[in-house]
Amino acid sequence: MRIGLAANRLHHHDARAALFRWLRASEAGLRELGVSLHAVGRTHDAIERQGFLAGYGGLHRYPYGREGGLMKLVAEVVGMGPERTLDGAIYLIDPVDPSSVFPEATALKRQCVIHGKPFISTVATARDWIEVERIHAGLAADAGADDLHAFQHQTLALIAHDAMKPAMLAFADEHFDVLARFGERVATGTTGQRLNELAWSRGWPSDTPWVTRYQSGPMGGDAQIADRVLEGRCQRAIFFEDPHVARQHEADIQLLERAVTTVTDQAVCITAPRVAARWAAAAALRAG
Repeated sequence: MRIGLAANRLHHHDARAALFRWLRASEAGLRELGVSLHAVGRTHDAIERQGFLAGYGGLHRYPYGREGGLMKLVAEVVGMGPERTLDGAIYLIDPVDPSSVFPEATALKRQCVIHGKPFISTVATARDWIEVERIHAGLAADAGADDLHAFQHQTLALIAHDAMKPAMLAFADEHFDVLARFGERVATGTTGQRLNELAWSRGWPSDTPWVTRYQSGPMGGDAQIADRVLEGRCQRAIFFEDPHVARQHEADIQLLERAVTTVTDQAVCITAPRVAARWAAAAALRAG
C-alpha cells in the first residue's frame, strides 16, 4: 500500500505537533501493514528529525513543496504506472496556512475523490484509516482506537451533493446497522429527508426521525453542521462530493472542511463512497 504524506508547517514544527501525535498512535500499525509512505520533503525531514519510523524502509522522500513535491503526489494519485501510483493521501491541513489552498493542495483532494481513494486531512481520520486497514488485514482490534469506535457517544453527519444522493442512499441502505449505532445522525436538506424515508421503510419508528435535518447546502446547512463540529458535537462526517460540477455554495463546503481540520484530533471525515464502504465494513467486523 502506497500513501502520499504531507503536513502544513503547524503540524510538524515541534514534537507536540499533529503529525507526531498521529505517528505516536499509529506507527506500530504502519509497520504491521507495511505501508509505504511517500512524504514531501519538509514532512519527511521532520519525521526523521523527531526519530519516528527509524530504520523503516517504507519511508520515501519527495521534493519540497516549493520544488513540486505535492504536485508529484497529485500525479501519482491519478497514476503514473505500476511503480508510481498512490493508493491515497494523508495531508494534515492547517486551515489558516495559505499553502493549504494552493492549486496542488486542492487538486490532491479532488483527484482522491475522483479516483475513490482516501483523502485524509485530520489526525483522527489518519488514526481511523490505520485501524480500518488493520481490521481488513485480519489483525486484532487496537484498544488505542476504541475511542474512534464508541459510536453510541458520537454524532455522524451524512452529506451528499445532488449527483451523489443515490450513492449516499445506497451506502446507508447497505450499512444501515452500522450507521444506526451512532448516538445521533445529522444531514442537510433533501439528503436528510431521503435518509429518513429510507429508515422508515426499513422499520424505523415512523414518528422518530432517523436523522436530524438541517438546511440544504446552498441555504447554509454545511455551515450549521460545521458549527457542531467546532463545538465537539459532531465527530464524524461522511461527505459524498461531486468533483465534476461547480457548486454555488463552494464557500460553505470549504467552511465545513476547514472546521474539520480545525479540530484535527476530534473529527473524522470521509469523502468518497468506496472509502466509506470500506470503513463501514471494517466497523462491522470490529464490532463482531
